[in-house]
Amino acid sequence: MARIALLVLPLLAAFCSAEVYFTEEFADGDGWKERWIESKHKSDYGQFKLSAGKFYGDAEKDKGLQTSQDARFYAHSASFTSFSNKDKALVVQFSVKHEQNIDCGGGYVKIFPSTLDQTDMHGESEYNIMFGPDICGPPTKKVHVIFNYKGKNLQINKDIRCKDDVYSHLYTLIVRPDNTYEVKIDNSKVESGNLEDDWDFLPPKKIKDPEAKKPDDWDERPKIDDPEDKKPEDWDKPEHIPDPDAMKPEDWDEEMDGEWEPPVIQNPEYKGEWKPHQIDNPDYKGKWVHPEIDNPEYTPDPKLYYYAEFGVIGLDLWQVKSGTIFDNFLITDDEKYAEEQALKTWGVTKDAEKKMKEQQDEEERKKQEEEEKKRKEEEPQEGEPDEDDDDDDDEDEKEEEKDEEDDETPRKDEL
Repeated sequence: MARIALLVLPLLAAFCSAEVYFTEEFADGDGWKERWIESKHKSDYGQFKLSAGKFYGDAEKDKGLQTSQDARFYAHSASFTSFSNKDKALVVQFSVKHEQNIDCGGGYVKIFPSTLDQTDMHGESEYNIMFGPDICGPPTKKVHVIFNYKGKNLQINKDIRCKDDVYSHLYTLIVRPDNTYEVKIDNSKVESGNLEDDWDFLPPKKIKDPEAKKPDDWDERPKIDDPEDKKPEDWDKPEHIPDPDAMKPEDWDEEMDGEWEPPVIQNPEYKGEWKPHQIDNPDYKGKWVHPEIDNPEYTPDPKLYYYAEFGVIGLDLWQVKSGTIFDNFLITDDEKYAEEQALKTWGVTKDAEKKMKEQQDEEERKKQEEEEKKRKEEEPQEGEPDEDDDDDDDEDEKEEEKDEEDDETPRKDEL
């Protein structure tokens, strides 16, 4: 028993070592309204509501903040105890559900320093990191990964495709103290690399030598015209010639029609433009490559990953068609813990959510089929008069009877 305890304790210690800086699963109903502050920078921001949406895996666990008004900016944020990621990993994780089949709008978060005035948060407020999906028509379906470095917002140089269906998806950003990063979607890696390589944090290590230039006699032509090749004397022939088989029409009147000229045809002896044969260039030296030197403006920065403090997470975005649900927020320093939390939250309900949506789609399909069947049954069959036709026939018969009575009634001049 003691041996088992010795094995378990280190595992518990490792598990408990995770620093959780922020977590939000909206498990206390309207309690979120006390934690999330709406910006007053504008008077017409869109409103969030707590909802699990039209389809879900669990009616309570899947509740999150849902955008509720079309064509609006949204600006809500939540604060947490300030921290620095110095010498530690930073993990930002949350789920996004575009159940409205979004056409244009953001699904990302921004992580701010604690100095942010939450009541005045807006699109120009300086943030540390912006991360998450952004969709606007077919051309833009990407995952933003933007770092603020020395006052400039730097977008990743790679194209990371986001999910664009109606289901909940989990987005995870990991930034490590060795200046590496990883982006995961649905708990699976979709991109990774080195911060210096994939963002323009620093000027290039090498630059073209400003003193170097291509020598005047540098020949980059692999082939040249054969100086011994001469154009044959009989080469030049006209491209078109008069048709030798053409005959002037018998009724051609030169006074009326002018002088007759035969139509032209392609000359079978025409050879096109003459060009000398090509031979290997004996003076060819290859493609000249501009030599490079160390960039005097380049200075390595081992702390590209580092931010002195984080203190606020915000949803500062625009949506044309509302309905997106944000849930399962987590900021921690432990990659393993984030992965386990993902499985306990999004991972538990994702399959049931999809099953519910498929059932709804099937029910809607059957409903439409029944309505279509009913509509066809109510339509008159070909060759069968409908009720309106019967009414018309009755009216016609009455008119005919009235006409007959009028014919039998003697006119005044006949009396």
